[in-house]
Amino acid sequence: MKHGKKYLAALEKVEPAKQYTYEDALALVKSVAFAKFDETVEISVKLNLKKSHTVRDTVVMPNTFLGEKKVLVFAKGEKADEARAAGAAFVGDTDLIEKIRGGWMDFDVCVATPDMMKDVGKLGPVLGRRGLMPNPKTGTVTNDLVAAMKELRAGRLEFRADKTGVVHLPVGKVSMDTAKVRENVQVFMSELERRRPADLKGDFIRSVALSSTMGPGVKVQFKEQREGKE
Repeated sequence: MKHGKKYLAALEKVEPAKQYTYEDALALVKSVAFAKFDETVEISVKLNLKKSHTVRDTVVMPNTFLGEKKVLVFAKGEKADEARAAGAAFVGDTDLIEKIRGGWMDFDVCVATPDMMKDVGKLGPVLGRRGLMPNPKTGTVTNDLVAAMKELRAGRLEFRADKTGVVHLPVGKVSMDTAKVRENVQVFMSELERRRPADLKGDFIRSVALSSTMGPGVKVQFKEQREGKE
């Protein structure tokens, strides 16, 4: 893959063999960001996982940065009224299912009450490949729509390990105060540590890197900092 001059110039400022502290890594990521838009800061964590392991959950960031999401709720009757009152952008049942089948996808996240999942499950080929299928493990299949909406609007994000065992998650914006991005990182890493498989031997986390949308990755010396704080 070929990179442009600005990327290569940014890459020259990063020592490839060096592992930076979180604070230094974030400062470097922000200093080498070169895009004309406000780039997102992303963390990439390589995990030590077996094929049988699944790491998937959600985290509520203490400092929001992605703007308000368009939440779609599959619900009927009183629960539909509850979802509307809680601020859902779209609420419905079979009408929304048919609309999505027709190609409409103008929303960011889906929530469903348990009684709706039999019908919503038929949208698996559409919602599943986009990572939008409601799931009890991520709190998006629930009867407590008020709590779910509150967390989603407060900045709840879903994370999951991909086929290579890497978790990618946005943690802030280049324009944000570094301390706020660091706090988001700390909360996420704590949540990730809690998802360590019970039967896993050895280190759970193999490597951590931070980057901006367009910039190069910066390695983080996560072990020393974690051990020092604990």
